[in-house]
This record gives sequence, C-alpha cells and structure tokens, in this order.
Amino acid sequence: MQRKVSLGFALCLLLASVSGLAEGPSSDAGQVKATLIAMWEAIEQGDAEAYARYVHPDFTQFGESDVYLAQGKDLEVDSIRSYVKRATEVHTEMHQPIVTVRGDVAWIVYYWTDSGAVGGERFTSRGKSTRIFVKEMGRWLSIHGHYTAVP
Repeated sequence: MQRKVSLGFALCLLLASVSGLAEGPSSDAGQVKATLIAMWEAIEQGDAEAYARYVHPDFTQFGESDVYLAQGKDLEVDSIRSYVKRATEVHTEMHQPIVTVRGDVAWIVYYWTDSGAVGGERFTSRGKSTRIFVKEMGRWLSIHGHYTAVP
C-alpha cells in the first residue's frame, strides 16, 4: 500500500510540474517565464536597454526567417533597438509554455501570438519557439532563441 501511495504521489508531482502548476513566481521555472515576459514588456515599452538586461553576452538565435545563425548580444540588442523605433502597439502573448530547469540551464517552449504596427501597417503573427536561459549571478539570462512562424 505504501508503495502505491508513493508512486501515486510521485505521479501527481510530475503532472503538476509538467502542467505548470509547480511554476510559482519564486521557482526557477517561474523566474524563467517571468524573464521572458519582462523581455517582451521592454519591447512593448520601446526600451531596448531594458531588453538588453536579460540577454546573455553569448546570445545566439535562429529568427523566424533567418537562414544563418545570428550571434552576439550586440547584434540582438541593435536589432531590437531598430525594431522598437519602427514598431508601435506591439503586444505578445505566450501560450502553453513548458519550462524545464536543469541546474543553471533552463529552456522554455511555447506558442506565441503577437500584434502591432510597423510604418502604420497593422500586423499579427503566430508561431512556436524554444528559448534557452542560463542562470548567472542569481539571474536568468536568455542565451539562445529559435523561432518559427506558423501560417
């Protein structure tokens, strides 16, 4: 009987973790998700410097339509700086996030939807993404992103 209870309890913990129920704001998983949301909020506010605070110096990414890997924090922040100068009313939503933490490395997979305007032209997009974070000096920093737009 005790073995059944232990297995049942372990299964409940696993399901809670996978479903996000164990992702309180103070947990590492909650902090990773909050970091990504803060990055998006910085873009929504047009603040590339605030965005930069969450990007690791060794950042890399495969953008939605990139053929080649983009490398470096400076390139990423310059790209965001250019984007926020042109874009207005930007808002991004995260759907079905799953965060996995292994020591000082974490990744989050999710779907996104966003909207805004560039040059007065309204846009919407949606896609799927994987972001990898590393924890340094108590802070989660984005070190890699891979984004795929979906029609």
